Amino acid sequence: MIPKIILGKGPQATRRTIGYLFGKGRANEHIDPHLVASWNGFAPDPGRSPHRDPKEVEAQLAAQLDQPVKMLGDKAPKHTVWHCPVRAAPEDPILTDAQWADIARRIVAASGIAPEGDEEACRWVAVRHADDHIHIAATLVRQDGRRPQRDYDQRSVQREARQIEVDYGLRRLKPGDGTAAKRPTSKEHFKAKRLGQEAATRDVLRLRVRRAVAAAADEAEFFALLEATGVTARLKRGPSGDALGCNFALPGDTNDKGEPIFYSGSTLAPDLSLPQIRRRLATTSPEPVAVRPGNPWHQATAATERIPHHLTHGDDHAAQGQLVALGAALDLLPVSAPAAFKVEIEQAAAVFERATRSRIAADHDSTRVLRRSVQTIWRDRSRDRDGAGFAMLLDAALTAMAFAIHWHRIRQHAQQEAAAEQALLHLQVAYAQVAEPVLVGLASRSPSPQTKRRFAHHLQQAVPEHAERILADSAWDALAAMLAQAEAAGHNAATVLDQALGQRTLDNARSPARALTWRIRRLGERHPPSPRAEAARATPVQPAAATPPPQPQSARRR
Repeated sequence: MIPKIILGKGPQATRRTIGYLFGKGRANEHIDPHLVASWNGFAPDPGRSPHRDPKEVEAQLAAQLDQPVKMLGDKAPKHTVWHCPVRAAPEDPILTDAQWADIARRIVAASGIAPEGDEEACRWVAVRHADDHIHIAATLVRQDGRRPQRDYDQRSVQREARQIEVDYGLRRLKPGDGTAAKRPTSKEHFKAKRLGQEAATRDVLRLRVRRAVAAAADEAEFFALLEATGVTARLKRGPSGDALGCNFALPGDTNDKGEPIFYSGSTLAPDLSLPQIRRRLATTSPEPVAVRPGNPWHQATAATERIPHHLTHGDDHAAQGQLVALGAALDLLPVSAPAAFKVEIEQAAAVFERATRSRIAADHDSTRVLRRSVQTIWRDRSRDRDGAGFAMLLDAALTAMAFAIHWHRIRQHAQQEAAAEQALLHLQVAYAQVAEPVLVGLASRSPSPQTKRRFAHHLQQAVPEHAERILADSAWDALAAMLAQAEAAGHNAATVLDQALGQRTLDNARSPARALTWRIRRLGERHPPSPRAEAARATPVQPAAATPPPQPQSARRR
């Protein structure tokens, strides 16, 4: 159940609200609007007055709601209308008018608009439009002339909604922490539909701004990328001329005067304010860490494989930074992904966005390699010829996502945990689509049975706790093929396998065989060591003879 609070102001705010609630709606979606509850139980109902002009009844109802406001005259508050739509989930049972009335009373009581038993509380009505929702409208002056005590009403209403879900057996939503992105309003949804847009402007802007932040190396490139994707950015400056904020707009999205409608970054998402964006961009500057030249898919995969360690052994701020970096990687990957699995990665990025924010401030210092390597992938889209780059990166991301779920769970970040769980499902589908053809292709080049037995023998000696599972895995033939390929390139297969095993533990890998396949793919593409280096590595180092410590003078004299 989703309640949402909207405040109205102006001399005709109440009349406009009542007119909207009992009108046809912006898309003729209001079906049989009628009162289900009111502050006194007998307020005039424009939807149930067959012998009177509905407009006349609307005016009467608005006047009764407005009476306490009018009594204050010039001392009335700036915002005079409190409007709260309350919507059930599509799969919820259809509630009766009496049940919706009870829900409305609980919502206004929780918000402070009309505490239970308070006869001098604000005046309010609940209007039902359809089976799945009601609208509660109240005026923000109590009948005794005082203001209602509605501090943190959004939080209180959400908490009451969670309890209503339990009491009525409705779909139970996850409690939030105030870091979720603002949802598009009904007005924004209807406008998008009218204009033929697939998504509301707010959602389109949030995606484009997030991708620009993920792709940009500095602030100048950030604004250039926004312009290239059709986003108009306008800085908000203080008296000193310093930029205090940034607003964004899409071409063609205008108000009734033909002016662009701008959204501030902080209203698109809490982490898209200008200060937050600048903090993120600071981690992509060349100093102090430079990514060494190399395959960016390998570098991104190695950095992603380290995320579980950060989540389990790092402090919370560093861990939160890792989740932000993972989200940025997912934001950019669809741009260079083949069409076959682009949609799944886009959906994973869209839902994981919620899991990248919490009340914990993010430390981005340890995320530089992941961010820069993914930016390189975004700029040079021709490096992953056979899909192996995507496969190995997604394999590492799946493990990181599983750890993200656990990290949020133990910190009771319910919405973030649920978002990571949804993202994991989308990534699993994408991984299956990209990895299976690559693994099948590798398996077709599997070496001879004798060579495979040699590899298996070393595997059983090196990692006995995982050997049985690896050898029984369908990816064993692909792993053997990668070992043979590394050997053909001049590597010692046993040494490469040991290096792959030593990079990170396999305890957390969903498929140790696949994890080793991708690790050996990366190691095998490096230059093989020279014969002299191999001989030096194989020769045991003899410890130097210990030098006796100097004796004190008294001992030397003796």
